[in-house]
Amino acid sequence: MMTEKFKTNISEISLNYKRKVKASERPKVSCSKDAEKLFRENWNDLTINLYEEFKILLLDRNNSCMGIVPISQGGVSGTLVDAKLVFASALKARACAIILGHNHPSGNTKPSQSDINLTRRLVKGSGYLDLKILDHLIITDTNYTSFADENLVSFSP
Repeated sequence: MMTEKFKTNISEISLNYKRKVKASERPKVSCSKDAEKLFRENWNDLTINLYEEFKILLLDRNNSCMGIVPISQGGVSGTLVDAKLVFASALKARACAIILGHNHPSGNTKPSQSDINLTRRLVKGSGYLDLKILDHLIITDTNYTSFADENLVSFSP
């Protein structure tokens, strides 16, 4: 196979995904408690009450967790979430579904209107990519809220 040299000075882009865990050994996510456990086990106990972070769980076709991707880190009262990073991460890993998660350093698990609006926007965008968003969890050091369990957002795009 012959490779062509680009005629203009542009960068080459490559996509890679390194699988470290066999599909058969991935933890299965069948409810919000399973997702909460995975998020909590992979959240830094020293920062959960300090600043807000947004992460996503990537799931395969069997709802087994392929990995967790940190998307953003913010301040005490919020973090900026770039939808392009959420979807690029999921597509790069060939995920079939994702679960959104972020912490509230205040300890309050009640979703803000911004949380609800962000979730709706991501669910709408996911529909164009044939990617399911199954839930959005708000984690604190002692508790959590599941948007799906509380019927806070329709997860059908």
